[in-house]
Amino acid sequence: MAAIDDHKQLHVAMFPWLAFGHIIPFLELSKFIAQKGHKVSFLSTTRNIQRLPTLPSHRSPLINFVKLTLPHVQELPHNAEATMDVRTDDIPYLKKAFDGLLSVVTRFLEEESPDWIIYDFAPYWLPSVAAGLGISRAFFSIVNAWFGAFMGPSSDDLMNSSDGRTKAEDFLTPPKWVTFPSNLYYRKHEAKWMVDRLSVNDSGWLTLLEELHHIPVVPVGLMPPETPTNVGDETWVAIKKWLDGQQKGHVVYVALGSEVMLSKSELAELALGLELSGLPFFWALRKPVGSVGDRSQNK
Repeated sequence: MAAIDDHKQLHVAMFPWLAFGHIIPFLELSKFIAQKGHKVSFLSTTRNIQRLPTLPSHRSPLINFVKLTLPHVQELPHNAEATMDVRTDDIPYLKKAFDGLLSVVTRFLEEESPDWIIYDFAPYWLPSVAAGLGISRAFFSIVNAWFGAFMGPSSDDLMNSSDGRTKAEDFLTPPKWVTFPSNLYYRKHEAKWMVDRLSVNDSGWLTLLEELHHIPVVPVGLMPPETPTNVGDETWVAIKKWLDGQQKGHVVYVALGSEVMLSKSELAELALGLELSGLPFFWALRKPVGSVGDRSQNK
C-alpha cells in the first residue's frame, strides 16, 4: 500500500475469510484506509455483514458493504456463514462454499474495477483473477510475521515436505532459513497439530518474510476495535467496574480463541487450576455449535 497517493482517492476492495477473527481486523483496516479519504468496498456474506458493529458516522460514507450470497453446500447447517456457526469438522465445507464465491467476486471486480483488492489466506484463486484484470492486490495476514516466516518461502514446500520437514520433531527448532538468533519454535504438541493438520518483536521476521517471498511486507500493528462510549450491557458494566478496580499490571487476560474446542475434562482442569490459584477470576465461555446440553460454568 506504500504506492497509494495521498492526493488521489482510490477504491480499495476488502475480502476477508469467513471468520470474525479475520473479518474484524479487515474492518478495522478498512476504517484506517477510509480515514485517509479512500473509498472501501467490503465484501462478505449477507449474514456476516449484518452481524458487524455499526460504523462511526464519519467513516460510513466511504465504506460500502457488498453483500454476497454464500452458495449452498449440503453439509452446512442453515444460515451457516462463518466459522462460529459450524463445528470444527465442518470448516472444510465452509471453505468449499467460500470457493463458490469465485464467479460473483470476479463479476464485482470486472464491473467496479477497484484500484486495489486486499484479500485473506483462503481465496487462492483471487490473485490470478485480479492480475488478469489489472487490479493491484495485497495479502493481509492477521498473524505475526514469525508465523509466516516459520512456514517458509512456499506453502507447497510445507505441504509436500520438500523443505525437509516431514515429522513433528522437525518443528521443534527454528528452520534452516532463520539465520539470526531465535528461540522461537513449536512445542511438541503444537508441532504435532501442525503436521497432522497441515508478544514477539517482528522486526527481523518482517525482513525475513520479504526475503522469502520477494515482495514488500508492511506491518500494521495491533488494530483493536474502537471502544464504545455508551455500553448498555449490564454484564459488561459489572465486568468493567471489576477490571477498573484492579491494581495496574495485576490482571492476566487469557484467550483460547473462538475456534478452540475444549473437552469437558479440559474445562474442568482449567477451572480447578484457576480456583487453586486463590485469585479472583471470571471467564466467558460460548456454547460450541452442535454441542448438547449447557456447557457454561460459573465459579
